[in-house]
Amino acid sequence: MNKKIPSDVKKSYLFWLVAIAAGVFEMAIAVTQMLSNGSEAGNGIIIQVGLRSIIFAALVYVIVKMYRGNKLARIVLTILLGGIGTATLIIDPINWLLEGNSLYMAFTGMTVYSGLFGISRIVHLASVITATFLMYRPAANKYFNQSQLHN
Repeated sequence: MNKKIPSDVKKSYLFWLVAIAAGVFEMAIAVTQMLSNGSEAGNGIIIQVGLRSIIFAALVYVIVKMYRGNKLARIVLTILLGGIGTATLIIDPINWLLEGNSLYMAFTGMTVYSGLFGISRIVHLASVITATFLMYRPAANKYFNQSQLHN
């Protein structure tokens, strides 16, 4: 491919990678917290980390394909991460608030783990929304429309 990659696509690519990094960081926090609490779920943790690592690697592959102009990769990222992924990032906090909890309770009961996780979740969500938005800016649309479906 000899065409120039638009700035919006480059930025989207970087925001997708930040989102993946935030997901990996959140996984590391969860595992560290389980291990520090003396969790007996040793094999379960290994399986979870393995599965999530495979998923993260597959998503990075799709992100690279999007960067190279693959229209299908852009659609996959929009649906899986922009849609379903965003829903999974916000469903737990929404349910927690619907159960009668408050933001005040969240801040007063904050631990190092929950604070780091919360900051990472905000970065994660902002990155996904920004990356999705950037993939559909005018220059990005032109880039994807000029690209072959499979590259």
